Amino acid sequence: MINLLLCGGSGTRLWPLSRTLLPKQFVKLFDEKSLFQKTVERNKNLVNSIYVVSNTEQYFLAKDQLHELAYEHTHYLLESAPRNTAPAIALTCLNLDEDDIVFVTPSDHLIKDQDAYAKAVSEAKQLAQQGYLVTFGIKPAFAETGFGYIEADGNNVLSFKEKPDQATAKHYVDSGKFYWNSGMFCFKAGVFLQELKIHSPELYNACEAAHQVAIKEDDLQRIPFEQMISIPEDSIDYAVMEKSQKIKVVAADMHWSDLGSFDSLYDELEKDMNGNATLHRGDDKVPVVNIDSKNNLVVTRNHTVATIDVEDLLIVDTTDSILIAKRGSSQKVKQVVAQLKKEKQELCNIHRLAFRPWGSYEVLLDSEKYKIKRIIVKPGKKLSLQKHFHRSEHWVVVSGTAEVINGDKTMTVRPNESTYIPMGELHRLENKGKIDLVMIEVQVGEYTGEDDIVRIDDCYGRC
Repeated sequence: MINLLLCGGSGTRLWPLSRTLLPKQFVKLFDEKSLFQKTVERNKNLVNSIYVVSNTEQYFLAKDQLHELAYEHTHYLLESAPRNTAPAIALTCLNLDEDDIVFVTPSDHLIKDQDAYAKAVSEAKQLAQQGYLVTFGIKPAFAETGFGYIEADGNNVLSFKEKPDQATAKHYVDSGKFYWNSGMFCFKAGVFLQELKIHSPELYNACEAAHQVAIKEDDLQRIPFEQMISIPEDSIDYAVMEKSQKIKVVAADMHWSDLGSFDSLYDELEKDMNGNATLHRGDDKVPVVNIDSKNNLVVTRNHTVATIDVEDLLIVDTTDSILIAKRGSSQKVKQVVAQLKKEKQELCNIHRLAFRPWGSYEVLLDSEKYKIKRIIVKPGKKLSLQKHFHRSEHWVVVSGTAEVINGDKTMTVRPNESTYIPMGELHRLENKGKIDLVMIEVQVGEYTGEDDIVRIDDCYGRC
């Protein structure tokens, strides 16, 4: 069985923790592991290999986090444009044998009951071997309006329902005939493609055409933008599941959460005697002080947070943003993101601490006409050969050894040594050593945005 792991989505309802370039599935929320890593750990003993579907930026995040788990049985499909779940699944299935069992899972869900999970997967696998398209229904714990529902009679699916209003959701739960739609599926690759061809032929044909021109590199497959954008955008539910006559459902009660909001995150964290939940992010656990405060969620990385006489608040502190909301209102966070996209796009895209295929950087100070960063380059990695039109850069090595291309010169820069990169000069930074290269970068110029980069050569395909 092959786990098709879907890594799309930007997790806007968990802003400011989740950003476009570090979406919620890659944020380390529990036990210093991300939801992506927990999904891999949950599935690795149930499947033979994993097929990760992501975009280029998420590919490097996924690869690094899989490396941390020492998991190697992985293939990657990189989409150059998001087209929803049906194309992602179809493009993957086109690479497989028709009798391969495919287990489709999102990478951003939390499941705590592993035994119940494994039992449900085993039941779904048996039904898939019989030629069915199997979906997973979660026994509802309450009347949730943010999920779709599946009406069922045993393993037979009677209907799929859109996200209901509160009264309808309560009716669904009280009837005992409805399940939350989990977004997990199991089927033979050939059966899915056959049903897709019958019920969504245009989408199937576009995926087939894209598959024919895909660029293959060892365990990696890239879909060119022109072909990707020509594929109709559709979910597996609309394209196949709601139309096929070969659908079965497996019901499960496995302590499942899609962690789609800070309210659901609060529900999953341990509480103190007053119902306060705290999530520390980072190496050092800074103090969080609650005085006569109840039922609050505080998320912080490197700032001490103190609350006095407040109740039912969500307080999320990152280095560049603070979110304060009433518990129960966290679905409105996406409205904040929509407004910020109009006013300050960068706050939606990237953290001050940003991960790159070569390592990471953290913005220590960002002011008018200058910016200071801490840059970490992993052993054996290098940045692109690049130049900037609006800034010059000063590099000071703190630890490790830097190999620097600066114009027509190549030099070695050691700890407590520095180099200066003039505006417009071609340059490149490389770590040929065996330990992390740590350096401080000071940018000076009229504009220091991340988009002032002209890449001439890049080994990560970002030119």
